[in-house]
Amino acid sequence: MRIGLLGTGPWARMAHAPALSAHPELDFAGVWGRRTEAAKALADEHGTRAYDDVDALFADVDAVAVALPPSVQAGLAARAARAGCHLLLDKPLATTIEEGRAVVEAVRESGVASVVFFTSRFLAETEAWIGEQAGAEGWFTGRAEWLGSVFTGESPFADSPWRREKGALWDVGPHALSVLLPVLGEVRDVAAAAHGPGDTVHLVLRHTGGASSTVTLSLTAPTAAAGVGVELRGTGGVALLPESSEGVAPAMLRAADALLDAARTGRAHPCDAAFGLRVTEILTAAEALLDGGSEGAMA
Repeated sequence: MRIGLLGTGPWARMAHAPALSAHPELDFAGVWGRRTEAAKALADEHGTRAYDDVDALFADVDAVAVALPPSVQAGLAARAARAGCHLLLDKPLATTIEEGRAVVEAVRESGVASVVFFTSRFLAETEAWIGEQAGAEGWFTGRAEWLGSVFTGESPFADSPWRREKGALWDVGPHALSVLLPVLGEVRDVAAAAHGPGDTVHLVLRHTGGASSTVTLSLTAPTAAAGVGVELRGTGGVALLPESSEGVAPAMLRAADALLDAARTGRAHPCDAAFGLRVTEILTAAEALLDGGSEGAMA
């Protein structure tokens, strides 16, 4: 599969480009970026071609991986799908329901495969744990904490404009939902949402199976307080998300495997664009509550 990369920022350099270069079943065919010089530098580093014209890249490849802000990703992803390219997307799929739906519709109409890179879902330990917990019954409640120090410590993403604008809800909220939903089930509604210090937010979710969950998200936590934790409680006892010893590159390689499998078989991956849209819908409902609205029910 010939694959191109859209984006040249830290995430593209840390995760996407190394994985696309290393994957034995991918031909890393080129890079396009909003800054031509950055695209050339990244392409040169990985022995591939820099493209000035994104449509020319779409025409030359079978798939694209996207490492761009969500508001930029959504439009280009729909355009790539209409050009017949399979999609390896980043989270969140989009920050508006309309943009997310446009991607899902383009994927459906074109018949291409899609995978959204919810990092935790492609870590081996996490994937196995989710599968084990999803097979258990009787979950009563869950708690997820995704606390980062992106804006209070040293992070390559500290200067990210979209993270500054949208905060933890949209940056790490998708990670928390990607772990909770396959175990506790669909979110019926966002029962409550409140601001904490900095960009911290607290959510209360009600799931269709009867369980409830709480989610705490932050990019402004003190460095010593940063970390990820998920706890589930039910009739079988307590289950804690294990720490992963893997880095992001192996996870991205598995995401690429998932895209290849979906493209070959025609079977949708659990983390496809439609799932990405559902996450956008939930976060949009939470954002409305945080902004003072009263509509937390899910469509």
